Amino acid sequence: MPKFIDAVKLFTDGGCRGNPGPGAIGMIILDEDNAELHTYAECIGNTTNNRAEYRALIKGLRLCAKYTRGRVTCYLDSELVVRQMNGVYRLKNEELLALFQTVKDSERVFTGVIYQHVNRTNQFIKKADRLLNEAFEGR
Repeated sequence: MPKFIDAVKLFTDGGCRGNPGPGAIGMIILDEDNAELHTYAECIGNTTNNRAEYRALIKGLRLCAKYTRGRVTCYLDSELVVRQMNGVYRLKNEELLALFQTVKDSERVFTGVIYQHVNRTNQFIKKADRLLNEAFEGR
């Protein structure tokens, strides 16, 4: 049986070349002391920037479930997604609403999920961005 930790930090980034265009996601999962637990990146096909941000968050939460059932703090450089997840902005786009609901469903395995906006200059967001760009380049 795996040993779960109390809390993790999830840094995600999603992007595409063109909007819409070929998309990729990248993420890093850290423990509370910023020790790296997991990195992940993949190309996700044709998408928009906002859809890619949501897809990164969904994949990231699923990967976090391998490490904790406790608290997940999600850090994104997408202010739009953070505000939608925190209920500040309403969703009108049906595709984004479906992705939003998938994120909400993914939250259920944790005792708490927090969404925090960070600048793209954050060192871990920069690494997530680097990972998604490496996915684009096939590395």
